[in-house]
Amino acid sequence: MPQPESIASPQRVDIRLGDRSYPILIGAGLLGDPSQFDAVPAAASALIVTNTTVSPIYAEALQKTLAGRFRTIHVLELPDGEAHKDWPTLNLVFDALLQQGSDRKTVLFALGGGVVGDMTGFAAASYMRGVPFVQVPTTLLAQVDSSVGGKTAINHPLGKNMIGAFYQPQLVLCDLATLATLPARELSAGLAEVIKYGPIYDMAFFDWIEANIDALMARDPAALAHAVRRSCEIKAEVVGQDERETGLRAILNFGHTFGHAIESGLGYGEWLHGEAVGCGMVMAAQLSQRLGGVDAAFVQRLTTLVERAGLPTVAPKLGAERYLELMRVDKKSEAGEIRFVLIDKPGSAVMRPAPDALVREVLAHCGGA
Repeated sequence: MPQPESIASPQRVDIRLGDRSYPILIGAGLLGDPSQFDAVPAAASALIVTNTTVSPIYAEALQKTLAGRFRTIHVLELPDGEAHKDWPTLNLVFDALLQQGSDRKTVLFALGGGVVGDMTGFAAASYMRGVPFVQVPTTLLAQVDSSVGGKTAINHPLGKNMIGAFYQPQLVLCDLATLATLPARELSAGLAEVIKYGPIYDMAFFDWIEANIDALMARDPAALAHAVRRSCEIKAEVVGQDERETGLRAILNFGHTFGHAIESGLGYGEWLHGEAVGCGMVMAAQLSQRLGGVDAAFVQRLTTLVERAGLPTVAPKLGAERYLELMRVDKKSEAGEIRFVLIDKPGSAVMRPAPDALVREVLAHCGGA
C-alpha cells in the first residue's frame, strides 16, 4: 500500500444521532495509524470484509494497524462489483462469521467502496441482531456519500437497494491516500455524488466545484480533502435531522430515481452507480426546468459540470415505458406514483410527483426514450 505522511490531526465531522453518534475522520495516512481507531469498541475478534480488488492493496496494512486491538483478525474477500451486491454474496459474510465462532461483540470492518460498505453494514445489522461495524471507505463515492449515514442494503433483480436496514457504524475513517489507487472511472463516479450536494443544498459549494473540477480530476490533495469534508458536513447536517429518510434526507437522492432505473435496466454493474447518478441529475434538472424550478441556463451549467467530471449525460435507450416501470419500484414511490427529487431553486430541493408526460419529454430529450 502507498505510505503517505500521516497528518497530525485529521479533520473531523460528527454525525449527531444521540447515543448512535459517531465521528467521520478525514485525512491522509489514517489507515496506518492505530490511534485513529480509538472510537472502536473492544472485542476479542474482528472481521475485515473487503473485495478481490482492494484486498491486495490495503487489507494487510489494516490488519497490522488493528493487531493490538483484537486477538484475532480475519479477512474475507468478496467478488468485486455491483453485480455481486446480492443474497449469495451477503451469505459469504454470514458464513465467515459463523465458521469463526464470532460473538455479538465481534467488530466488522468494511474496507472498500460502496458495495462492500453496504453489504458489511447490512451483515452487521443482521448478525445476532446487530454487531458493531466500522466504515473504511477507499473510493471517493463511498467517502463522500455511501459510508455516511447508516444506509445498508443489497440489490434485488427488480430494484436497487430494496432490501436493507438503517444501521449506523461506530466510525467512518476516510483515508484520502487510498484515492491515489482509484481508477479514473471510479474517481469520476465519486464526483457525481460530490456535485449533487450543490444543487440540493449549497450553491457556494457548487461554485467551488466548478472552479476546482480540474484540480479534483487531477487528484489534487487539498481539493479532494475539501470536497470530502464539505460533502460529509452536508450529509451530516441532513442525516442529523432525518436519520430514516422520512422527509429532508430524501433530497440526497437527487438524480437517483433516474439513475437507479438506468442501473437496473442495463443490469447492475454495466454503468457505475455514480455514472448513472450523474446522468440522472441532468435528467432531474431537465424535469425541474419543465416544472418551473430552474431555468435553461442552470440546466446547462449542471450538464457542463457533469461532463467535465467525465460522466455521461446521454441516457441509455431503454424506452420510456421501461424507465417508468423501473421508477415505479423506487423506494420513494407511493401507491405506484413516482416521486422525484427536484430543484425548486438552485441550492434547494423538494420531493414531488411529476406528470408522466413531462417525464417522457425528458427521456426523449436525454436519449432514453
